[in-house]
Amino acid sequence: MAGTSSMQKTARDMVLSLALIVLAAGVVWLFIPHEDGEPDVKRVDYRVDLLTARRAASYPVAAPEGLPEAWKPTSVRFQGADADAWHLGFHAPDGEYVAVEQSAGKRTVFIEDKTQGAARTGATQQIDGRTWTRYEGDHYDALVLEGTEGSTTVVTGTASFGQLTTMAEALRTE
Repeated sequence: MAGTSSMQKTARDMVLSLALIVLAAGVVWLFIPHEDGEPDVKRVDYRVDLLTARRAASYPVAAPEGLPEAWKPTSVRFQGADADAWHLGFHAPDGEYVAVEQSAGKRTVFIEDKTQGAARTGATQQIDGRTWTRYEGDHYDALVLEGTEGSTTVVTGTASFGQLTTMAEALRTE
């Protein structure tokens, strides 16, 4: 009988210890702030990078003008050593991602990379007198500007074609 009492005491101690740990974890969880909803997206200032890219690139570098304040620029980079690659990423008003990508590198490789493997649909649309070809993919959709010599311009992202079109309409090279 003596063995049974010590086993009961050990089991009771384990249950009490577990209850104490769960209680302590619950108290800690209550006092840690929890954010509901989307995190605040930080806006980046891309003006200096744009000026630098426009001076250094071998093609007219595009950036949007006149987009509503709800479009938040989130990333910017110009890589002159990497075929004059220009990137400008945005958080669209609907929460989706839209990026302007340009490069003087090989067109097919660049499109494949920046659209994450999206396929050319053959559908085109006219935006401000220029022809853009639609690409659809599992991850990104894209609009690719046609008729440019020496560079490729892609508007791509998780956003709808409507949002991609809004970005393409806002693009200016000076």
